[in-house]
Amino acid sequence: MPTLPSESHQHRQMAESFGTDPERYDRARPRYPDALIDRIVAAGPGRDVVDILDVGCGTGIVSRQFQAAGCRVLGVEPDARMADFARRGGVEVDVATFEAWEPAGRVFDAVVAGQAWHWVDPVAGAAKAAQVLRPGGLLAVFAHVFEPPPTVAEAFTAAFRRVLPDAPFTSQAATPMADIYQTMFAKFADGIREAGGLAEPEQWRFEWEQHYTRDEWLDLLPTTGGLTRVPPDALADVLTEVGAAVDALGGGFTMQYATLAVSAVLPE
Repeated sequence: MPTLPSESHQHRQMAESFGTDPERYDRARPRYPDALIDRIVAAGPGRDVVDILDVGCGTGIVSRQFQAAGCRVLGVEPDARMADFARRGGVEVDVATFEAWEPAGRVFDAVVAGQAWHWVDPVAGAAKAAQVLRPGGLLAVFAHVFEPPPTVAEAFTAAFRRVLPDAPFTSQAATPMADIYQTMFAKFADGIREAGGLAEPEQWRFEWEQHYTRDEWLDLLPTTGGLTRVPPDALADVLTEVGAAVDALGGGFTMQYATLAVSAVLPE
C-alpha cells in the first residue's frame, strides 16, 4: 500500500485531490467504531448537546456519526467539492484550511479529525484547537491502520511499481503501516505538547474488522492518497492486478483494522 509523504500538511495538492470523486469516497471509505464516537462524546464537559468541530470533514462521514449520537457538528474542509457533498448530507461546513479558518467567536466541546490531522500543521493545529475548545473540552484526532492480506498487498505493490516507477510512495511500500502510523501519531502528540495549553496527550486504540468483496476493495483503493491522482489507464492496470489477487483468495477477504487516536483535554 502507498504511504503518506513526510510533512503531509505541506502537500496541499494531494490533500485536496480526494474531492475528484466524493461519491466514491463517501461510499467506500470505512466508518469509525461506535466505541470511539461514544468515548469522545462522553469525555466532553457534560453539556446536554455536545458541539463538535470536525476538522477536514471531507464528505461528512464522521460528522454524520456524531450527529447520529445527538451532537451538533460544524465541519471545516478545504475542498469545496467535498464540502458540497457533506452539506447535501446535512452537515454545516465552512470551506477553509483549519490553520486559516476563522472561528468568529464559536467554541466547541470537542475538536475532532478523522483521517485528516496529517494534513494540518501539528503545532498550529493543536494551538488553534485549544483556542476554540470550552474548558474541559477535548481534542481527538484519529485514523485507521490496516494491512491487506500479503498476496493482495504484494499485487498492489508490484503493479504500482510497474506502472508508476517514479512515484514517491514506491520506495516506502516495504514499511509496515503500523510503524508508519505509530510515527505519525507520535508527531501528533509532540505537536500537542509543543503548542501548549492542552493536557498531556493520551493514546487510544480500537480494534475491529470488516469483510471486503473484490468489488468493494477495488472501489476503496482509488480513494487512497497514492491513487487519487493516478492517470485512468495506470489506475486500471493496478486495479486489474489487485482484483486478480483478491479472486485468488476466493473473491474476498476480512481486513483487520485498528483505529488509533491521540486525545488531549483543555484543563478547566
